[in-house]
Parts: sequence; C-alpha cells; structure tokens
Amino acid sequence: QVQLQASGGGLVQAGGYLRLSCAASGRTFRSYVMGWFRQAPGEEREFVSAIRWSGDNTYYADSVKGRFTISRDNAKNTVYLQMNSLNPEDTAVYYCAAESTVVALRRGIVGFWGQGTLVTVSS
Repeated sequence: QVQLQASGGGLVQAGGYLRLSCAASGRTFRSYVMGWFRQAPGEEREFVSAIRWSGDNTYYADSVKGRFTISRDNAKNTVYLQMNSLNPEDTAVYYCAAESTVVALRRGIVGFWGQGTLVTVSS
C-alpha cells in the first residue's frame, strides 16, 4: 500500500516555475512507477509525466516535454516535478500517482492517487 501527499502548487506568472513534490508512505515505494497527472477545469484528467523506480527512464506528455522534469528520491520516498516556462494552459490541479507499470499508469489505470495540488498560471 502506498499513500501519496502532493504539495508545491501555487500561483505563478507566465514564464515562471514551480516545483511539485509528492511524498509517499509505505516501504514498497521504490517498486512503483510514479507519475503526475493534471486536470484543468472542465477537462478530463491527463497524463503529464512518469518515472520508473530507478529514475533512469522518464516519460512526458508532448505538451510539457522540454519544460517539465520529473525526478525521484527513493531514500526520501519522494517524487518531484520541476515545471519551468509555465503558461496559462498549464493551469490545473496536479495529482501524483503510483502504479506497477508505465503502460498502466500512462493509460490512467492507477492504483494509488494523491490528493491534488492546484497550479495557477496567470498571463
């Protein structure tokens, strides 16, 4: 079992940056693929990024590639999402997620969700 606690959201101007954190509890953290999703008002939840347990393999949605960076610290049971060059289209509630495989996670088949953290980008 994994419990996830996301933090780091806030209000930022376009072009700015934020760093989201997701702290996980449970001794099996490093066996999970970790990821981030987001849901904008009136939109469906969408995949943003994922990272395998080793940290060597990362995955991004095309809309954030080159601007967002996912990383994890297995010693701290924490996954991060560094978001640079933010624009108003990035405004959403961001959720962290844990699942056994990258394929399942990217499809939104997620076993464990964290609570969301709101990111608002002003123009």
